[in-house]
Amino acid sequence: MAKKKEETKEIKKESLKEVSKKENKKSSSKGKKKEKVNIFTRIGNFISGVKTEFKRVKWPSKKDMVKYSIATIVFIVCCSLFFYLIDIILAALHSLGN
Repeated sequence: MAKKKEETKEIKKESLKEVSKKENKKSSSKGKKKEKVNIFTRIGNFISGVKTEFKRVKWPSKKDMVKYSIATIVFIVCCSLFFYLIDIILAALHSLGN
């Protein structure tokens, strides 16, 4: 019985510590005021960010691009044929009903 009481007290202490940590984080973030930055500075930061992201991109080789393009065209043709056949079948069923 005494062990359970001690365990619950420890759990309460730990949860209070976590809550106080969260409150400290919230209060420290509120204390910081952001300065207004010039519009041209923000645009410059955006453009430099875009440049760094473009450097991180792994561009496909020409061989891969041809392979992906052919796969895309084949997929589009197959889907088009599928829906064309469905349309013909439904039109034939509709004409039988009239």
